[in-house]
This record gives sequence, structure tokens and C-alpha cells, in this order.
Amino acid sequence: MPRKFNTAGPSRSDDHYMLDPLTRIDAEEVVTLIDDKRYFVLHAPRQTGKTTVLLALMEHLNRQGRYRSLYANIETAQTARNDVAKGQLQIAQAIARHAESLLGDLRLRDWVLEAMQQGEVDLVAGLLSRWTRESDRPTVLFLDEVDALIGDTLVSLLRQLREGYTLRPQAFPQAVILCGVRDVRDYRIHTGSGEIITGGSAFNIKAESLCLGNFSPSECVALWSQHTDATGQVFAAEIFAELWEDTHGQPWLVNALGHECTWKDRKARDRSLEIGLERYRAARERLIQSRATHLDQLTDKLREPRVHRVIAPLLAGDESLSDVDQDDRLYVEDLGLIRNRPQMEIANRIYREIIPRDLIWVTQTGMAQEQAWYLTPQHRLDMNKLLAAFQQFFRENADAWLERYDYKEAGPQLLMQAFLQRITNGGGRISREYGLGRKRTDLFLEWPLDETQGFHGPLQRIVIELKLLHRSWEKTLADGLRQTADYADHVGADEAHLIIFNRDPKKCWEDKLTQQDETYQ
Repeated sequence: MPRKFNTAGPSRSDDHYMLDPLTRIDAEEVVTLIDDKRYFVLHAPRQTGKTTVLLALMEHLNRQGRYRSLYANIETAQTARNDVAKGQLQIAQAIARHAESLLGDLRLRDWVLEAMQQGEVDLVAGLLSRWTRESDRPTVLFLDEVDALIGDTLVSLLRQLREGYTLRPQAFPQAVILCGVRDVRDYRIHTGSGEIITGGSAFNIKAESLCLGNFSPSECVALWSQHTDATGQVFAAEIFAELWEDTHGQPWLVNALGHECTWKDRKARDRSLEIGLERYRAARERLIQSRATHLDQLTDKLREPRVHRVIAPLLAGDESLSDVDQDDRLYVEDLGLIRNRPQMEIANRIYREIIPRDLIWVTQTGMAQEQAWYLTPQHRLDMNKLLAAFQQFFRENADAWLERYDYKEAGPQLLMQAFLQRITNGGGRISREYGLGRKRTDLFLEWPLDETQGFHGPLQRIVIELKLLHRSWEKTLADGLRQTADYADHVGADEAHLIIFNRDPKKCWEDKLTQQDETYQ
């Protein structure tokens, strides 16, 4: 079978295009930590390749012959919650299963049965101690999905590891690596007794916290080039700059876009067909609309209060970070939703599309607006008519609709995006730009003028700038005109519209609803 881009589970070199997993971490640093008998954390957002890296590291250590290393995914113990006995058994059984399948070692399965029959209390610690004592080499354990565990089960595991730490390397693993989405400092553990403790207090022996990063621009190119080398199919050179902006190297996104371009697009299965920029953009839109598991997991996090406190100011364009807690920022960065450097912003262009679309989906689908109402005989969008209709819609519905949003801080901007998305769905393409301190949201709408050619033909290019009235009308208007003109010039728009929301409840609607033409430079 020919290799493909991988979008589910660990990558395998015989099935998937993949980069050398050990190049994605500082392998020398990791081995040094193991040599120094350290217990540490490796964390990264979901579907960034953690499992692939850990399995490769396990094989690397076992090949070297100095250590007996084992990888185990213990996510099955999540259901035990505060039932410590059940949780310990599930963790021990998971370790035994992985020892059997990955190392061919059936002894751990028998040891778990013996321990159960003898009524051992600390089942996991006992298993790891016996495995180490009967091993011909010092042992190294990789525990994956640790942060999926809940309550007393997680507390018990962390405390058993902490207790066994003093017995290493003769009677407990030389090194233990905890792996998950979050750093151990972000474990907020609700115990069965109602106590809330942090992972750091339950596991205060952590030496380091390593984060698995995204692909670099050159690694994105290298991965996609494996498809060209294997099949002869060529990607247009200009795709790769778009690929970087869309993903910023997020591994699942890079692979998923490759899969959309080369397999989901049935015509592209003809490997003589060059994949051009518009075909790539169509693949990106299909991926965004697909609500794939990765993207659903991502947007599900938006309901968490800690995530809301970070994402809401970004969507609203608030001026400063003063109200955004640093621990919350680091947590949301660990989830992969934002980048904190060089400034705080949504992690990549696809997430910038996914997040508002998820927040406005119910609103958008509940609107009675129809695309045909705003089309001229030349198949152009009549933006003056459309925006006048939005003013009336906002007047009639804003209070009721905005109450439905979890993200009320950015409610006006989201309502405008829902209205536009409803009109353009299946026809045009909207790109969004927003960031902390910008006090605006930039929307760039591309509308095909020839239905037969679609995005390969002539386009109507429209900039829509959204701002909240801040301080004075004159200052907001002056800043808005400059920003709108600059953005229109940057993207090569044919027309530009500035929308200012006046949220003053004391003003009547007749004073708030206006339209005017302005010239800037």
C-alpha cells in the first residue's frame, strides 16, 4: 500500500509520510535527564505527535541496550475517577498490556493477577518495583495521557511515583516521563473528599517540563515533499507560504491538509495533476467545514472558564493583557489555541476561522437571511444593501441574540460575522484577522463573479473593518478610516467598509444608525 498523510493515531514509517520523531525533541537533553535519574514531564497539544515521539524514544533506548524502557497509555483509567482501587487496577493492567504487546513481556500480566489475589494496596508502585528488580537493566517508563485521569486516581498515581522516587534505580524506574496535553502544574485535581490540589504539590519531584513543538516551515515542506518523491505529484510553490500561515506547523493540520489535497480531492488522485493554490484553498475550506474530531476537541475547550478568559479579549480586540491571568495564558497555550510570542494571538489562521465559526454556528443557521437577496444581475454582492439590512437586523435582534453568546465581550463582532457567513456560505470566502490590542476585527471577503469559474475566475474583493466606539466618535472614525484603508491596500481590496458599533444604551437607535461615505488619502 502506498503511504499517505496521517490524521489519526501514531505515525508509522511504512504507512505514513513522517519526519524522524527524534528530531522533534532535544534527544540529547532527554537522554541526559534519564541518565541523571530524573522524573520529568513532556507535554504538547493533542495530535502533535507525542505518542509517535515516545514510541520512537522507547525503541531508541531499547536498541542502545542500556535501559529497559516501556511506553504505556493509561487513559482507560479516566473512568475510575475517585475510585482509587479501580483506577490503580486499570493503570497496572494498561502497563502490563503494553509490556506484552511492545516488549513481548508477559510477566507483568501475571504479576498484576498475583497482586490482586494478595490484596496489594499500592498496585502500581508494587508492579513497577517488581518490574525494575527483576529487570537486567535499569527501567524507564513513559506514561501517556496522565492528565486524562481524574480526582483521587490521579492523586494516588502521582503520590506512588513520588514515594518510589527514592528507591530508584534498583527498586523503581530510573526515570519516569509523564506525558499529556498539560504541564503537571496545571493539573487541578478535585479529590473525593472535596479537596482541590494541584499536580505540582502531588508530584513535586519534577525536574523539567519539556514541550513538544510544531513543525518548522522547512519541516512542513519536507513532509509534503515526501508525497512528491513517492508519487511524482507536484505542489505549486506558492502553497507552502499559505500552508505555514494556515497551520504554523501544527502537525495534525499539516497532515490533514495534505490528506485533503491528495486524497479527499478525488480528482487529485490522478498524480499527474499539479495541485495549485486554489485547489489547496478549496481543500482548506473543506477541512474547516468538516468538524473533524481534532477541530471539535479544540472548540469544545472554548466553554472552559480559563479558556474564555483568554480568548474573549482576543476576539473583542481589547487593549491590554492586564486582565488576562498569566497561568491562564500558559494553560491555553498548552492546549495549542494561542501563541504567546511575539505577542498573544490565536495559534494559526485555521483556528482563527474555526473559533468564531463555532461560536456563531447556532446564530448563523437560525437566520432567515438569503444570499439571493443581495446579489446584483452581475452576480456581485450589493454591500450597501447588505450592510443596511444588517443595521436593521442588529436593531431588531441584537439584545436577544447577544444574550445567547458565551462570548458577550465580542458579541457585536460575532453577530456581524454570523450574518456575513450566512450570506456567503457555499459561495464566498471570509478571512479574519484579530488580535489583542488592535481594537478592531478585519474581515476580508472574496466573492466569485463567475459561478462557472469560481475562485479561478474574477473576484469581488471586499474589506469590512469592525470597531467598537471608543471614547469619541471623531477619534474612532479617524483611527478606523486609517486602519481600513491600510488593510484594504494590504489585501488588494476593490471596496472597503468600516462598521462602528455604538453600545451606549442611553442613545436611541435613530442616533446610532447612520451611513456615510468617506475618502481617505
